[in-house]
Amino acid sequence: MTTTLTEENYLKAIYHLSQKQDSGISTNAIAQKIEAKASSVTDMLKKLADKKLISYIKYKGVSLTEKGRLAAVDIIRKHRLWEVFLVDNLNFSWDEVHDVAEQLEHIKSSKLVNELEAFLGFPTHDPHGDPIPDKDGQIQRTNKIVLSQTTLNKRYKCVGVLDSSSEFLKYLDKHNIGIGTEILVLDREEFDQSLTIQIQEKTMVMSKAITSNIYVKQL
Repeated sequence: MTTTLTEENYLKAIYHLSQKQDSGISTNAIAQKIEAKASSVTDMLKKLADKKLISYIKYKGVSLTEKGRLAAVDIIRKHRLWEVFLVDNLNFSWDEVHDVAEQLEHIKSSKLVNELEAFLGFPTHDPHGDPIPDKDGQIQRTNKIVLSQTTLNKRYKCVGVLDSSSEFLKYLDKHNIGIGTEILVLDREEFDQSLTIQIQEKTMVMSKAITSNIYVKQL
């Protein structure tokens, strides 16, 4: 059974929303995520339920079936592999790849995707630090916390971002922060929870709005 581009976008949105909560996903949450009218979302959910891709109970929310989860993860796998390809081979920066990968993720050829993965050397993470599912739909999780939750006088390594918007990634580029950057946490301001950090020889102050969107792992 094939899925349309719109159906795939819905499955991906539901999957991402489900990673943030255990209960059923509301129609309004999906509508906000994909910027659609609630009535349009309801119509699409009925179609996805008919295809056994979701479980949809009115007033109780939406959840992916195993079939739907595997379909969503496959889309995410393709998206993240294409992001790696664009950065490693076509001189795209990490703030430019998302929209292009959004288009490429809908290519149906399994052979192309498997050959792409092999060509790239079976990468485990995309340019933003997000894990790449394998062809069986398994995802290797990384133990990580956001920078705002770190301990003073400890050294950490940037392993990902929560906000992958172009604006935020450009901000990080401006301050020479990327995947693998080592960060020493020096001080926390009690008033607004801003952090004083050190990267190489440079010291800077970052707001909680920034540090809450940078994933790190202690060294």
